[in-house]
Amino acid sequence: MASYKIPVIAGDGIGPEVIAEGKKVVEAAGEVYGYDVEWIDLPHGCDHYLKTGETISEDTLKELSNYRAIYLGAVGDERKVKTGILEQGILLKLRFYFDQYINLRPVKLLDGVETPIKNKTSKDIDFYVVRENTEDFYAGLGGRGVKGLSHQHLKLKRELYSVKFDLDILTDSDEIAYQIGVISREGARRIIDYSFQLARNRKKHLSSVDKANVMTDIYGLWREVFQETAKGYPDVKTDFNFVDAVTMWFVKNPEFFDVVVAPNMFGDIITDLGAMLQGGLGLAPGGNINPEGTSMFEPMGGSAPKYKGLNKVNPIAAIWAGALMMEHLGEGEAANAIVKAIETSLRERKVRTYDLGGTSKTSEVGSDIARIVRQQGRI
Repeated sequence: MASYKIPVIAGDGIGPEVIAEGKKVVEAAGEVYGYDVEWIDLPHGCDHYLKTGETISEDTLKELSNYRAIYLGAVGDERKVKTGILEQGILLKLRFYFDQYINLRPVKLLDGVETPIKNKTSKDIDFYVVRENTEDFYAGLGGRGVKGLSHQHLKLKRELYSVKFDLDILTDSDEIAYQIGVISREGARRIIDYSFQLARNRKKHLSSVDKANVMTDIYGLWREVFQETAKGYPDVKTDFNFVDAVTMWFVKNPEFFDVVVAPNMFGDIITDLGAMLQGGLGLAPGGNINPEGTSMFEPMGGSAPKYKGLNKVNPIAAIWAGALMMEHLGEGEAANAIVKAIETSLRERKVRTYDLGGTSKTSEVGSDIARIVRQQGRI
């Protein structure tokens, strides 16, 4: 029997509640498909930070590098800790430290869920967004300058390269703020190549997103790399989309898309729209993936601290993220069974949380999906 050790950062707010249901379902699938999971619970989040002053330590990061997957709930509670401290100090730090350059988001409308788009069904909404996860305007390069002359020294170190900027800033404005986006040829190539491979295994259609008509240098390089990489995949149909246009087409013709690849910031924006197409953030899982290293899987929604302890939020995104995690670990049959069980539960319409028009508790949804996983295994 296969055995997996999986670190868990359940985090803040509703994080521990939805992760508990994800664990429940992953364990149920293990009973049917022949694997064991040992969960390694880590304390990182608001309370840990307030108690110790630590977001996540170098020693912890080194220890986590021994594992292939991390299961994450959500971090942050603006009532306790200033917004951004934990998100940058834990979430982004994990992504950058482990070079999780792929953010993988299934945008799939499940049977039993209604989309806000008129006359669209589960046959129309079924695609992936692949978001580059370590570069672009989320690289953390920025600052402010005040009237007169100032200097700024910025550094960016990634697994693939390092870059330094020495800036002389002369302004007669009282204050300016600036942010530097970085896209490397190497970084663009690997995420675009991954996306072509994914598209080749699906419907052989890859759509690229950028804003090269305005930001000609940074996204011009992105387009160049896309066109170069496309030569190696002559069987895959391609198209370019400006980010503002793609938001329109997501709503008007979601059935057009198969795999969508986007730079970091635009990928972040359009995946939230994708979540709404499939019924809301409570149904939206994601993976932060390094195919050769440590990856991390999470629900797309935040910590929602106002709902903490109420046992009312939808855990399906966390359960689905658990399925993505098990697929990454090689348990594809179990992962498919979990998604099938989610869809069966939704189709039966008996156990549904408030966001889907029901009154069921978080724990009841997890138990129902675990029941169906076991039941499917006995058929």
